[in-house]
Amino acid sequence: MQNYTTILGVIELRGRKCPYDAIQKRYSIGSSTLQLIMKRYAETGIPLEDLKSMEPSKVEEMFYPPQNLRRDDIPMPDFQKYYDRLMGKGSKVNMYFLWIEYKEEHPNGYQQTQFYEHFRRFIEKNYGGRDVSMPVERIPGEKMFIDWAGDQPELIVDTHTGETHKVHIFTTTLGVSSMVFAEAFMDEKLPSFIQGTVDAIQFYGGVPKYLVPDNCKTAVTKHSKDELILNTAYQDLEDFYDTIITPPPARKPKGKPTVEGHVRYLETHLIKKLKEDVYTSLESLNEAIQRIIADINQRRYQKLPGTRLEAYEKYDRPHMKPLPGGKYAACDYKYVLKIPDNYHLEYDGHYYSVLYTYRGQPAILKATFSEIRICDRNNRLLCTHRRSYTDFPRYITEDSHMKPSHLYYKDVNRKDGAYYRRWASAYGEFTAELIDTVLRSARHEEQAFNSCAGILHMCKGVPHGLVEEASRKCVETNTCRYSYFKKILAKVTSDHKTGSGGAATLPKHSNLRGKDFYS
Repeated sequence: MQNYTTILGVIELRGRKCPYDAIQKRYSIGSSTLQLIMKRYAETGIPLEDLKSMEPSKVEEMFYPPQNLRRDDIPMPDFQKYYDRLMGKGSKVNMYFLWIEYKEEHPNGYQQTQFYEHFRRFIEKNYGGRDVSMPVERIPGEKMFIDWAGDQPELIVDTHTGETHKVHIFTTTLGVSSMVFAEAFMDEKLPSFIQGTVDAIQFYGGVPKYLVPDNCKTAVTKHSKDELILNTAYQDLEDFYDTIITPPPARKPKGKPTVEGHVRYLETHLIKKLKEDVYTSLESLNEAIQRIIADINQRRYQKLPGTRLEAYEKYDRPHMKPLPGGKYAACDYKYVLKIPDNYHLEYDGHYYSVLYTYRGQPAILKATFSEIRICDRNNRLLCTHRRSYTDFPRYITEDSHMKPSHLYYKDVNRKDGAYYRRWASAYGEFTAELIDTVLRSARHEEQAFNSCAGILHMCKGVPHGLVEEASRKCVETNTCRYSYFKKILAKVTSDHKTGSGGAATLPKHSNLRGKDFYS
Protein backbone atom coordinates (compact mmCIF):
# COMPACT_ATOMS: atom_id res chain seq x y z
CA MET A 1 0.00 0.00 0.00
CA GLN A 2 1.27 3.46 -0.93
CA ASN A 3 0.35 6.73 0.76
CA TYR A 4 -1.46 9.73 -0.64
CA THR A 5 1.73 11.66 -1.53
CA THR A 6 3.22 8.77 -3.52
CA ILE A 7 -0.03 8.09 -5.41
CA LEU A 8 -0.51 11.70 -6.54
CA GLY A 9 3.22 12.17 -7.16
CA VAL A 10 3.36 9.18 -9.53
CA ILE A 11 0.27 10.36 -11.43
CA GLU A 12 1.58 13.92 -11.76
CA LEU A 13 5.07 12.89 -12.95
CA ARG A 14 3.67 10.46 -15.50
CA GLY A 15 1.43 13.25 -16.73
CA ARG A 16 4.60 15.24 -17.42
CA LYS A 17 6.01 12.26 -19.39
CA CYS A 18 8.65 11.58 -16.71
CA PRO A 19 10.51 8.26 -17.31
CA TYR A 20 9.53 5.22 -15.29
CA ASP A 21 13.05 4.80 -13.87
CA ALA A 22 13.15 8.36 -12.51
CA ILE A 23 9.73 7.96 -10.85
CA GLN A 24 10.71 4.65 -9.29
CA LYS A 25 13.88 6.16 -7.81
CA ARG A 26 12.04 9.24 -6.62
CA TYR A 27 9.46 7.28 -4.59
CA SER A 28 11.46 4.07 -3.97
CA ILE A 29 8.83 1.86 -5.61
CA GLY A 30 8.96 -0.95 -8.12
CA SER A 31 7.71 -1.05 -11.69
CA SER A 32 4.68 -3.16 -10.81
CA THR A 33 3.58 -0.67 -8.13
CA LEU A 34 3.89 2.23 -10.55
CA GLN A 35 1.86 0.41 -13.19
CA LEU A 36 -0.79 -0.57 -10.62
CA ILE A 37 -1.24 3.07 -9.56
CA MET A 38 -1.58 4.27 -13.16
CA LYS A 39 -4.00 1.44 -13.99
CA ARG A 40 -6.28 2.27 -11.04
CA TYR A 41 -6.03 5.98 -11.86
CA ALA A 42 -7.33 5.26 -15.33
CA GLU A 43 -10.13 3.09 -13.90
CA THR A 44 -11.35 5.87 -11.60
CA GLY A 45 -11.72 8.38 -14.43
CA ILE A 46 -11.25 11.23 -11.92
CA PRO A 47 -9.01 14.17 -12.97
CA LEU A 48 -5.84 14.77 -10.98
CA GLU A 49 -7.04 18.16 -9.69
CA ASP A 50 -10.16 16.53 -8.24
CA LEU A 51 -8.05 13.89 -6.54
CA LYS A 52 -5.95 16.63 -4.93
CA SER A 53 -9.07 18.20 -3.44
CA MET A 54 -10.20 14.92 -1.84
CA GLU A 55 -9.32 13.71 1.66
CA PRO A 56 -6.02 11.78 1.58
CA SER A 57 -7.62 8.78 3.34
CA LYS A 58 -10.34 8.61 0.65
CA VAL A 59 -7.73 8.66 -2.11
CA GLU A 60 -5.74 5.90 -0.41
CA GLU A 61 -8.87 3.75 0.02
CA MET A 62 -9.78 4.36 -3.62
CA PHE A 63 -6.44 3.04 -4.87
CA TYR A 64 -5.99 0.43 -2.13
CA PRO A 65 -9.40 -0.75 -0.92
CA PRO A 66 -9.32 -2.41 2.53
CA GLN A 67 -10.59 -5.70 1.13
CA ASN A 68 -7.56 -5.81 -1.16
CA LEU A 69 -5.21 -5.54 1.84
CA ARG A 70 -6.68 -8.58 3.52
CA ARG A 71 -5.19 -11.97 2.89
CA ASP A 72 -7.77 -14.40 1.56
CA ASP A 73 -6.72 -17.26 3.85
CA ILE A 74 -6.90 -15.22 7.08
CA PRO A 75 -10.13 -13.62 8.31
CA MET A 76 -10.01 -9.99 9.39
CA PRO A 77 -9.62 -9.80 13.23
CA ASP A 78 -12.67 -8.80 15.24
CA PHE A 79 -11.39 -5.31 15.98
CA GLN A 80 -14.61 -4.26 17.71
CA LYS A 81 -14.02 -6.94 20.34
CA TYR A 82 -10.42 -5.84 20.77
CA TYR A 83 -11.42 -2.18 20.92
CA ASP A 84 -14.00 -2.88 23.65
CA ARG A 85 -11.37 -4.72 25.70
CA LEU A 86 -8.82 -1.98 25.18
CA MET A 87 -11.17 0.85 26.18
CA GLY A 88 -13.11 -1.01 28.88
CA LYS A 89 -13.21 0.45 32.39
CA GLY A 90 -10.18 -0.62 34.39
CA SER A 91 -8.62 -2.35 31.38
CA LYS A 92 -4.95 -3.26 31.76
CA VAL A 93 -4.39 -4.64 28.24
CA ASN A 94 -2.52 -2.86 25.44
CA MET A 95 -2.14 -3.26 21.68
CA TYR A 96 0.90 -5.49 21.99
CA PHE A 97 -0.92 -7.82 24.37
CA LEU A 98 -3.94 -8.00 22.01
CA TRP A 99 -1.70 -8.84 19.08
CA ILE A 100 -0.01 -11.64 21.05
CA GLU A 101 -3.46 -13.02 21.91
CA TYR A 102 -4.50 -12.76 18.25
CA LYS A 103 -1.39 -14.65 17.10
CA GLU A 104 -2.09 -17.41 19.60
CA GLU A 105 -5.50 -17.90 17.94
CA HIS A 106 -4.14 -17.44 14.37
CA PRO A 107 -0.46 -18.42 14.18
CA ASN A 108 -0.42 -17.59 10.45
CA GLY A 109 -2.24 -14.30 10.94
CA TYR A 110 -1.12 -10.75 10.40
CA GLN A 111 2.22 -9.65 11.75
CA GLN A 112 2.41 -6.88 14.31
CA THR A 113 2.77 -3.96 11.88
CA GLN A 114 -0.16 -5.11 9.72
CA PHE A 115 -2.30 -5.77 12.78
CA TYR A 116 -1.61 -2.25 14.10
CA GLU A 117 -2.34 -0.69 10.71
CA HIS A 118 -5.70 -2.44 10.34
CA PHE A 119 -6.59 -1.55 13.92
CA ARG A 120 -5.67 2.11 13.29
CA ARG A 121 -7.89 2.21 10.23
CA PHE A 122 -10.76 0.62 12.17
CA ILE A 123 -10.51 3.25 14.93
CA GLU A 124 -10.28 6.17 12.50
CA LYS A 125 -13.25 4.93 10.52
CA ASN A 126 -15.52 4.14 13.47
CA TYR A 127 -14.39 6.49 16.25
CA GLY A 128 -13.08 9.58 14.47
CA GLY A 129 -9.36 9.02 14.84
CA ARG A 130 -7.08 9.54 17.83
CA ASP A 131 -6.25 12.49 20.05
CA VAL A 132 -3.40 14.68 18.93
CA SER A 133 -0.42 14.46 21.27
CA MET A 134 2.60 16.68 21.74
CA PRO A 135 5.97 15.13 20.93
CA VAL A 136 8.39 15.18 23.87
CA GLU A 137 12.13 15.13 23.33
CA ARG A 138 13.76 13.07 26.06
CA ILE A 139 17.14 14.12 27.44
CA PRO A 140 19.56 11.37 28.57
CA GLY A 141 19.62 10.84 32.34
CA GLU A 142 17.44 13.88 33.01
CA LYS A 143 14.23 12.49 34.55
CA MET A 144 13.18 9.53 36.66
CA PHE A 145 9.39 9.04 36.53
CA ILE A 146 7.71 7.55 39.63
CA ASP A 147 4.27 6.01 40.14
CA TRP A 148 2.26 3.22 41.75
CA ALA A 149 0.75 0.52 39.55
CA GLY A 150 -3.04 0.71 39.54
CA ASP A 151 -3.44 -3.05 39.85
CA GLN A 152 -3.10 -4.29 43.46
CA PRO A 153 -2.96 -8.09 43.15
CA GLU A 154 -3.32 -10.50 46.06
CA LEU A 155 0.04 -12.26 45.85
CA ILE A 156 1.22 -12.99 49.40
CA VAL A 157 -0.27 -15.98 51.19
CA ASP A 158 -0.30 -16.28 55.00
CA THR A 159 1.02 -19.79 55.68
CA HIS A 160 -0.88 -19.99 59.00
CA THR A 161 -4.33 -18.81 57.95
CA GLY A 162 -4.19 -19.29 54.17
CA GLU A 163 -5.37 -15.69 53.75
CA THR A 164 -4.04 -13.76 50.74
CA HIS A 165 -2.85 -10.15 51.04
CA LYS A 166 -2.79 -7.37 48.50
CA VAL A 167 0.50 -5.79 47.50
CA HIS A 168 1.26 -2.43 45.95
CA ILE A 169 3.77 -2.21 43.12
CA PHE A 170 6.06 0.84 43.15
CA THR A 171 7.58 1.50 39.73
CA THR A 172 9.93 3.94 38.01
CA THR A 173 11.29 4.46 34.52
CA LEU A 174 14.25 6.51 33.39
CA GLY A 175 15.22 8.95 30.66
CA VAL A 176 15.96 7.88 27.11
CA SER A 177 16.41 4.18 27.81
CA SER A 178 13.06 3.68 29.61
CA MET A 179 14.86 1.28 31.93
CA VAL A 180 12.31 0.15 34.51
CA PHE A 181 12.46 -0.63 38.22
CA ALA A 182 9.73 -2.14 40.41
CA GLU A 183 9.33 -3.12 44.05
CA ALA A 184 6.42 -4.49 46.08
CA PHE A 185 5.16 -2.97 49.35
CA MET A 186 2.28 -3.74 51.67
CA ASP A 187 0.90 -0.18 51.42
CA GLU A 188 1.36 3.12 49.63
CA LYS A 189 2.15 5.19 52.70
CA LEU A 190 4.99 7.69 52.97
CA PRO A 191 7.70 5.32 54.32
CA SER A 192 7.04 2.89 51.45
CA PHE A 193 7.12 5.69 48.89
CA ILE A 194 10.39 7.07 50.24
CA GLN A 195 11.98 3.61 50.49
CA GLY A 196 10.94 2.81 46.92
CA THR A 197 12.47 6.04 45.63
CA VAL A 198 15.73 5.43 47.49
CA ASP A 199 15.91 1.82 46.24
CA ALA A 200 15.24 2.96 42.67
CA ILE A 201 18.08 5.51 42.78
CA GLN A 202 20.39 2.84 44.19
CA PHE A 203 19.25 0.44 41.44
CA TYR A 204 20.14 2.93 38.70
CA GLY A 205 23.46 3.69 40.37
CA GLY A 206 23.17 7.42 39.76
CA VAL A 207 21.02 10.49 40.44
CA PRO A 208 18.95 12.09 37.65
CA LYS A 209 18.48 15.84 37.47
CA TYR A 210 14.73 15.56 38.08
CA LEU A 211 12.45 13.21 40.01
CA VAL A 212 8.93 13.23 38.56
CA PRO A 213 6.52 11.58 41.04
CA ASP A 214 2.81 11.23 40.57
CA ASN A 215 0.67 13.83 42.37
CA CYS A 216 -0.14 11.36 45.18
CA LYS A 217 -0.43 12.72 48.72
CA THR A 218 2.66 10.78 49.83
CA ALA A 219 4.81 12.96 47.58
CA VAL A 220 2.89 16.18 46.95
CA THR A 221 0.99 18.15 49.59
CA LYS A 222 -0.52 20.61 47.11
CA HIS A 223 -0.10 21.09 43.37
CA SER A 224 -2.15 23.54 41.36
CA LYS A 225 -1.28 25.76 38.44
CA ASP A 226 -0.30 28.43 40.97
CA GLU A 227 1.34 26.55 43.84
CA LEU A 228 3.47 23.49 44.49
CA ILE A 229 4.01 22.20 48.04
CA LEU A 230 6.06 19.02 48.36
CA ASN A 231 5.79 16.62 51.24
CA THR A 232 8.41 17.49 53.86
CA ALA A 233 10.03 14.06 53.64
CA TYR A 234 10.38 14.40 49.87
CA GLN A 235 11.99 17.81 50.33
CA ASP A 236 14.59 16.20 52.58
CA LEU A 237 15.18 13.51 49.97
CA GLU A 238 15.60 16.26 47.37
CA ASP A 239 18.25 17.96 49.52
CA PHE A 240 20.13 14.73 50.23
CA TYR A 241 20.46 13.69 46.58
CA ASP A 242 20.83 17.27 45.27
CA THR A 243 18.08 16.71 42.72
CA ILE A 244 14.88 18.55 41.77
CA ILE A 245 11.35 17.20 42.28
CA THR A 246 8.91 18.33 39.60
CA PRO A 247 5.52 16.57 39.62
CA PRO A 248 3.57 16.63 36.33
CA PRO A 249 0.67 19.08 35.91
CA ALA A 250 -2.14 18.40 38.37
CA ARG A 251 -4.88 16.07 37.06
CA LYS A 252 -2.99 15.64 33.76
CA PRO A 253 -2.06 11.95 33.33
CA LYS A 254 -0.58 12.68 29.91
CA GLY A 255 1.92 14.97 31.58
CA LYS A 256 3.89 11.81 32.38
CA PRO A 257 3.16 9.46 29.44
CA THR A 258 6.48 7.65 29.86
CA VAL A 259 5.71 6.22 33.28
CA GLU A 260 1.98 5.80 32.51
CA GLY A 261 2.85 3.66 29.50
CA HIS A 262 5.35 1.60 31.46
CA VAL A 263 2.91 1.16 34.34
CA ARG A 264 0.45 -0.37 31.88
CA TYR A 265 3.27 -2.45 30.40
CA LEU A 266 4.31 -3.76 33.81
CA GLU A 267 0.72 -4.49 34.79
CA THR A 268 0.58 -6.79 31.79
CA HIS A 269 4.09 -8.26 31.62
CA LEU A 270 5.06 -8.19 35.30
CA ILE A 271 1.92 -8.62 37.37
CA LYS A 272 0.36 -11.27 35.14
CA LYS A 273 3.63 -13.19 35.35
CA LEU A 274 3.69 -12.86 39.15
CA LYS A 275 0.17 -14.26 39.40
CA GLU A 276 1.44 -17.57 38.05
CA ASP A 277 3.21 -18.33 41.35
CA VAL A 278 2.54 -18.24 45.10
CA TYR A 279 4.61 -16.18 47.55
CA THR A 280 4.73 -16.47 51.32
CA SER A 281 6.71 -13.30 52.08
CA LEU A 282 7.40 -9.86 50.71
CA GLU A 283 11.07 -10.76 50.35
CA SER A 284 10.42 -13.75 48.09
CA LEU A 285 7.99 -11.69 46.03
CA ASN A 286 10.55 -8.92 45.51
CA GLU A 287 13.17 -11.46 44.49
CA ALA A 288 10.82 -12.69 41.78
CA ILE A 289 10.08 -9.10 40.73
CA GLN A 290 13.78 -8.34 40.32
CA ARG A 291 14.25 -11.42 38.11
CA ILE A 292 11.36 -10.40 35.84
CA ILE A 293 12.51 -6.76 35.75
CA ALA A 294 16.02 -7.87 34.78
CA ASP A 295 14.50 -9.88 31.93
CA ILE A 296 12.34 -6.95 30.78
CA ASN A 297 15.34 -4.58 30.77
CA GLN A 298 17.28 -7.06 28.63
CA ARG A 299 14.50 -7.61 26.06
CA ARG A 300 15.07 -6.03 22.69
CA TYR A 301 13.02 -2.96 21.81
CA GLN A 302 10.09 -3.52 19.47
CA LYS A 303 11.00 -0.66 17.11
CA LEU A 304 14.58 0.25 18.03
CA PRO A 305 17.86 -1.65 18.08
CA GLY A 306 19.28 -2.90 21.36
CA THR A 307 17.79 -3.27 24.86
CA ARG A 308 16.84 -0.95 27.71
CA LEU A 309 19.96 -1.94 29.64
CA GLU A 310 22.23 -1.23 26.68
CA ALA A 311 20.57 2.15 26.05
CA TYR A 312 20.86 2.99 29.75
CA GLU A 313 24.60 2.29 29.82
CA LYS A 314 25.13 4.22 26.59
CA TYR A 315 22.88 7.27 27.07
CA ASP A 316 21.44 7.72 30.58
CA ARG A 317 24.19 6.56 32.93
CA PRO A 318 26.93 8.94 31.65
CA HIS A 319 24.64 11.96 32.21
CA MET A 320 23.58 11.13 35.78
CA LYS A 321 25.25 12.48 38.90
CA PRO A 322 27.12 10.00 41.11
CA LEU A 323 25.45 8.76 44.27
CA PRO A 324 26.26 10.80 47.40
CA GLY A 325 28.30 9.25 50.16
CA GLY A 326 26.19 7.05 52.41
CA LYS A 327 22.54 6.15 52.03
CA TYR A 328 19.52 8.32 52.75
CA ALA A 329 18.22 7.69 56.28
CA ALA A 330 14.50 8.20 56.59
CA CYS A 331 13.19 10.16 59.58
CA ASP A 332 10.08 9.69 61.63
CA TYR A 333 7.97 12.78 60.93
CA LYS A 334 5.54 14.40 63.34
CA TYR A 335 3.44 17.37 62.22
CA VAL A 336 2.32 19.80 64.92
CA LEU A 337 -0.56 22.15 64.21
CA LYS A 338 0.38 24.53 67.03
CA ILE A 339 3.49 24.78 69.18
CA PRO A 340 2.10 24.71 72.77
CA ASP A 341 2.41 27.55 75.25
CA ASN A 342 5.35 25.87 77.00
CA TYR A 343 7.20 25.87 73.59
CA HIS A 344 8.14 22.17 73.88
CA LEU A 345 7.23 19.43 71.36
CA GLU A 346 6.61 15.90 72.55
CA TYR A 347 8.24 12.84 70.99
CA ASP A 348 8.60 9.38 72.51
CA GLY A 349 7.83 10.56 76.04
CA HIS A 350 10.27 13.51 75.98
CA TYR A 351 9.69 17.19 75.32
CA TYR A 352 12.08 19.22 73.17
CA SER A 353 12.24 23.02 73.24
CA VAL A 354 11.95 25.53 70.41
CA LEU A 355 12.39 29.31 70.63
CA TYR A 356 9.49 30.63 72.72
CA THR A 357 8.50 33.22 70.08
CA TYR A 358 7.27 30.37 67.81
CA ARG A 359 4.48 29.53 70.26
CA GLY A 360 1.19 28.92 68.43
CA GLN A 361 2.77 28.30 65.02
CA PRO A 362 2.80 25.02 63.01
CA ALA A 363 5.98 22.95 63.14
CA ILE A 364 7.50 19.71 61.87
CA LEU A 365 9.47 17.40 64.17
CA LYS A 366 11.89 14.96 62.52
CA ALA A 367 13.34 12.15 64.61
CA THR A 368 16.33 10.01 63.72
CA PHE A 369 18.03 7.47 65.98
CA SER A 370 20.40 10.11 67.34
CA GLU A 371 18.82 13.51 66.70
CA ILE A 372 15.63 15.54 66.94
CA ARG A 373 15.17 18.29 64.36
CA ILE A 374 12.42 20.90 64.54
CA CYS A 375 11.45 22.86 61.40
CA ASP A 376 8.90 25.56 60.68
CA ARG A 377 5.92 25.19 58.33
CA ASN A 378 8.21 25.84 55.34
CA ASN A 379 10.61 23.06 56.36
CA ARG A 380 13.29 25.53 57.46
CA LEU A 381 15.38 24.23 60.35
CA LEU A 382 14.70 25.97 63.67
CA CYS A 383 16.82 23.90 66.06
CA THR A 384 18.28 20.48 66.77
CA HIS A 385 18.54 18.39 69.95
CA ARG A 386 20.36 15.21 70.79
CA ARG A 387 17.67 12.56 71.15
CA SER A 388 17.22 11.40 74.74
CA TYR A 389 16.58 7.77 75.70
CA THR A 390 16.80 8.18 79.51
CA ASP A 391 13.71 8.44 81.71
CA PHE A 392 14.79 11.80 83.15
CA PRO A 393 14.97 14.62 82.43
CA ARG A 394 11.84 14.50 80.32
CA TYR A 395 12.12 18.16 79.26
CA ILE A 396 15.10 18.85 77.01
CA THR A 397 15.45 22.63 77.03
CA GLU A 398 18.00 24.88 75.34
CA ASP A 399 18.61 28.01 77.47
CA SER A 400 18.57 30.28 74.42
CA HIS A 401 14.99 29.15 73.67
CA MET A 402 13.64 30.39 77.01
CA LYS A 403 11.86 33.62 77.72
CA PRO A 404 14.22 35.88 79.77
CA SER A 405 12.01 35.73 82.85
CA HIS A 406 11.84 31.93 82.61
CA LEU A 407 15.59 31.70 82.23
CA TYR A 408 16.02 33.85 85.34
CA TYR A 409 13.93 31.49 87.47
CA LYS A 410 15.67 28.49 85.99
CA ASP A 411 19.01 29.97 86.98
CA VAL A 412 17.69 30.65 90.46
CA ASN A 413 16.39 27.14 91.00
CA ARG A 414 19.45 25.28 89.78
CA LYS A 415 22.00 27.15 92.05
CA ASP A 416 22.99 26.45 95.67
CA GLY A 417 24.11 28.60 98.63
CA ALA A 418 27.80 28.24 97.82
CA TYR A 419 27.16 29.65 94.33
CA TYR A 420 25.60 32.86 95.69
CA ARG A 421 28.36 33.26 98.34
CA ARG A 422 31.04 33.03 95.60
CA TRP A 423 29.16 35.51 93.46
CA ALA A 424 28.83 38.00 96.35
CA SER A 425 32.51 37.75 97.33
CA ALA A 426 33.45 39.21 93.94
CA TYR A 427 32.08 42.57 95.17
CA GLY A 428 33.74 42.56 98.56
CA GLU A 429 33.56 41.37 102.16
CA PHE A 430 30.44 43.36 103.12
CA THR A 431 28.46 42.05 100.14
CA ALA A 432 29.59 38.51 100.98
CA GLU A 433 28.47 39.02 104.59
CA LEU A 434 25.13 40.45 103.42
CA ILE A 435 24.38 37.39 101.22
CA ASP A 436 25.53 34.97 103.95
CA THR A 437 23.17 36.67 106.43
CA VAL A 438 20.26 36.43 103.95
CA LEU A 439 20.90 32.71 103.41
CA ARG A 440 21.13 31.97 107.16
CA SER A 441 18.01 34.01 107.97
CA ALA A 442 15.74 31.53 106.18
CA ARG A 443 14.67 28.24 107.75
CA HIS A 444 16.07 26.48 104.66
CA GLU A 445 18.71 28.05 102.38
CA GLU A 446 16.67 27.22 99.28
CA GLN A 447 13.95 29.59 100.50
CA ALA A 448 16.40 32.51 100.27
CA PHE A 449 17.71 31.82 96.76
CA ASN A 450 15.23 34.20 95.12
CA SER A 451 16.28 37.06 97.44
CA CYS A 452 20.00 36.40 96.85
CA ALA A 453 19.52 36.26 93.08
CA GLY A 454 17.47 39.48 93.19
CA ILE A 455 20.13 41.34 95.21
CA LEU A 456 23.03 40.22 93.02
CA HIS A 457 21.22 40.82 89.70
CA MET A 458 20.42 44.30 91.00
CA CYS A 459 24.16 44.97 91.35
CA LYS A 460 24.95 44.34 87.67
CA GLY A 461 26.39 47.48 86.08
CA VAL A 462 26.88 49.22 89.43
CA PRO A 463 30.48 50.05 90.52
CA HIS A 464 31.72 47.58 93.09
CA GLY A 465 32.54 50.36 95.55
CA LEU A 466 28.92 51.54 95.62
CA VAL A 467 27.68 47.95 96.06
CA GLU A 468 30.06 47.52 99.01
CA GLU A 469 28.91 50.81 100.53
CA ALA A 470 25.24 49.79 100.37
CA SER A 471 26.06 46.32 101.75
CA ARG A 472 28.07 47.86 104.64
CA LYS A 473 25.14 50.02 105.68
CA CYS A 474 22.77 47.02 105.63
CA VAL A 475 25.16 44.93 107.72
CA GLU A 476 25.81 47.70 110.27
CA THR A 477 22.10 48.46 110.69
CA ASN A 478 21.17 44.73 110.70
CA THR A 479 18.76 45.18 107.80
CA CYS A 480 20.04 42.40 105.52
CA ARG A 481 16.95 41.97 103.40
CA TYR A 482 16.20 42.44 99.72
CA SER A 483 13.79 45.37 100.16
CA TYR A 484 16.16 47.37 102.40
CA PHE A 485 19.18 46.73 100.19
CA LYS A 486 17.23 47.94 97.16
CA LYS A 487 16.41 51.25 98.85
CA ILE A 488 19.91 51.82 100.24
CA LEU A 489 21.61 50.97 96.91
CA ALA A 490 19.32 53.40 95.11
CA LYS A 491 20.19 56.17 97.62
CA VAL A 492 23.95 55.46 97.46
CA THR A 493 23.88 55.50 93.67
CA SER A 494 21.84 58.71 93.60
CA ASP A 495 24.18 60.47 96.09
CA HIS A 496 27.19 59.38 94.07
CA LYS A 497 25.77 60.92 90.90
CA THR A 498 24.95 64.25 92.62
CA GLY A 499 28.18 64.29 94.65
CA SER A 500 26.31 64.89 97.91
CA GLY A 501 27.18 61.63 99.55
CA GLY A 502 30.96 61.96 99.57
CA ALA A 503 33.33 59.52 98.16
CA ALA A 504 32.35 55.95 98.35
CA THR A 505 34.40 53.79 100.68
CA LEU A 506 36.72 51.54 98.79
CA PRO A 507 37.08 47.93 99.90
CA LYS A 508 40.25 47.10 101.90
CA HIS A 509 42.79 45.16 99.89
CA SER A 510 46.59 44.73 100.01
CA ASN A 511 46.90 45.88 96.37
CA LEU A 512 45.13 49.23 97.07
CA ARG A 513 47.90 51.76 97.99
CA GLY A 514 45.86 54.81 98.97
CA LYS A 515 46.90 58.52 98.94
CA ASP A 516 49.48 58.13 101.73
CA PHE A 517 51.63 55.94 99.45
CA TYR A 518 52.48 58.95 97.27
CA SER A 519 53.22 61.49 100.12
